[in-house]
Amino acid sequence: MPCFRSHRRHEETTVTTRPQTPLGLFGTDTLIGEEDRAIRDTVRRFVDARIRPEIADWYEAASIPVRELAKELGSLGVLGMHLEGYGCAGTSATAYGLACMELEAGDSGLRSLVSVQGSLAMFAIWKHGSEEQKQEWLPRMAAGEAIGCFGLTEPDFGSDPGGMRTRAVRDGDDWVLNGSKMWITNGSVADVAVVWAQTDERIRGFVVPAGTPGFSAPEIKKKMSLRASVTSELVLDDVRLPADAVLPEVSGLSGPLSCLSEARYGIVFGSLGAARDCLESAIAYSQDRAIFDKPLAAYQITQTKLADMTLELGKGMLLALQLGRLKDEGTLRPEQVSLGKLNNVRESIAIAREARTIFGAAGITLEHPIMRHANNLESVLTYEGTSEVHQLIIGRALTGEAAFR
Repeated sequence: MPCFRSHRRHEETTVTTRPQTPLGLFGTDTLIGEEDRAIRDTVRRFVDARIRPEIADWYEAASIPVRELAKELGSLGVLGMHLEGYGCAGTSATAYGLACMELEAGDSGLRSLVSVQGSLAMFAIWKHGSEEQKQEWLPRMAAGEAIGCFGLTEPDFGSDPGGMRTRAVRDGDDWVLNGSKMWITNGSVADVAVVWAQTDERIRGFVVPAGTPGFSAPEIKKKMSLRASVTSELVLDDVRLPADAVLPEVSGLSGPLSCLSEARYGIVFGSLGAARDCLESAIAYSQDRAIFDKPLAAYQITQTKLADMTLELGKGMLLALQLGRLKDEGTLRPEQVSLGKLNNVRESIAIAREARTIFGAAGITLEHPIMRHANNLESVLTYEGTSEVHQLIIGRALTGEAAFR
């Protein structure tokens, strides 16, 4: 009888003492192409040099230089980066996701600026607009010379956008819009708004230049989350638009929902950036903070927290990269985006909260990014589909039954 033991390769268990990064432990870089990694690293350097030195002050002051940053982000090539033509970079979907991750590692407000510009306002025009609308707006928006916003949510209609009250009626060759939109990122600084309204021909989208009479965008103040981001109401009071202001290539709720799916995809990656920043900050702090004559990192309870957070971050990253692969192949479905949005934002908030406990009292100040990220993620959890909405989208995919009503 052969002795299998004699053919067994001798293996030794080695103990690695050199610290590794959380995602380095998963080896996720091996799943990312060289060009996509280069784009990610470029955005990371921008965030490190331009955003990190300023973000705590911007957050505390609830003020951010949007126009200045938009031009810098345009020069960087991240505005509408995953779109083709019209001055857009035409990168892979995975590269766009990785850019969102690096931007949100800086701050969710920064990623929101880019996401609303590229995946909502620009995507709506790129996907559903006329050639004239594309030529007029997309090159300037890609360069950061024009800022866009996306008007869908209303004060009484968030999770149920199909019930919107904003209405557009024909008056001769023109359209006249009346209504209001709420919680609109970039609204007060936007040069153009993509506004969705009820018509006699189903829901339609309209390209509304900010200077149009009857259009206003008062900023929402006293926020405790996304303070380094402009959030506004949009008010439309007999806003008269020419016939060619309507997005010609779509009608019905599928139009805005297609845009939301684009933006939700960016959140799948982006939320992990906030979580990674919290976790890496907690690891660094635990190594520097001495308690009872040894580093906080040397205690078992600290290490179990770090291990659990790393596990959830890594699983979220593997999910995000799989969704990126599907999107690059053109096979990604909306319910799969819901899987990513639900899991990754939920786990990112949990990571931020757990990381805060490692900092103790120091974790509540803006000296460290933890509480800022945790507060921001509360908004990310809600916008572009609450957790409950995404649970129902997944439930519908599993059962074939819609349980929204």
